[in-house]
Amino acid sequence: MYIDSHAHLYLEQFNEDRQEMIQRCLDNDVQKVFLPNIDSSTTQSMLNLCEVFPDVCYPMIGLHPCSVKENYKDELAHIEEQLESNKFYGIGETGIDLYWDKTFKQKQIEAFEFQIDLALKLDLPIIIHSRESLDLTIDIITQHQTGNLKGIFHCFNGNVDQCKKILDVNFLMGLGGVITFKNAKLDEMVSYLPFSNMLLETDAPYLSPVPFRGKRNESSYIPLVAEKIATVKNIEIKEVMNQTTNNAKNIFCI
Repeated sequence: MYIDSHAHLYLEQFNEDRQEMIQRCLDNDVQKVFLPNIDSSTTQSMLNLCEVFPDVCYPMIGLHPCSVKENYKDELAHIEEQLESNKFYGIGETGIDLYWDKTFKQKQIEAFEFQIDLALKLDLPIIIHSRESLDLTIDIITQHQTGNLKGIFHCFNGNVDQCKKILDVNFLMGLGGVITFKNAKLDEMVSYLPFSNMLLETDAPYLSPVPFRGKRNESSYIPLVAEKIATVKNIEIKEVMNQTTNNAKNIFCI
């Protein structure tokens, strides 16, 4: 089976056909999907979906960097409250996003470090969003790596040197639809990245792989990502499935 390590299937983009979309996942051997949270406005819809599909959907809790505003401390308190009353499989997604707006950069860093501390305290993996901030997030993780911190650089599209730095802190990298884009030029990185540190993801409903680029993404497209990896590494797709599934089971402790 495949595991989608990162998808937002609780968002409104799936309101019209969520049941059918989940069935397409299962029909394409995507048996489990891990759901990173965005902020307090999405927590309940995420938990509701996991209640309906308890053997497929697994929740995580965190504050997305794009949701870090003036009230970020209230949002962090919400995370702590949720951790007391529900089971979660990771902290995130969190991190730093400097693509749209740098106004709250320092608060994003504070929120990120707060969530790193939670991940360490609870022995949960941390799920990292690093758009236009990959070197900065790598540096922060390196500073906090005591040997016990574990996690995933989600939607990894960095170069080989950045990949090496992440391997040095023993984190995993989530590969998604972006690696199928011709202009992304990520084949060298995919070829270099060892299976031991690789996960499959979609980031659904965003970043659909070719040939669905520009359309809504969904977890049933995971085999397209695996196929691209198999092509670059010149191996059987089943090896990609088996290795990445084992990695996901290990880091999420299922």
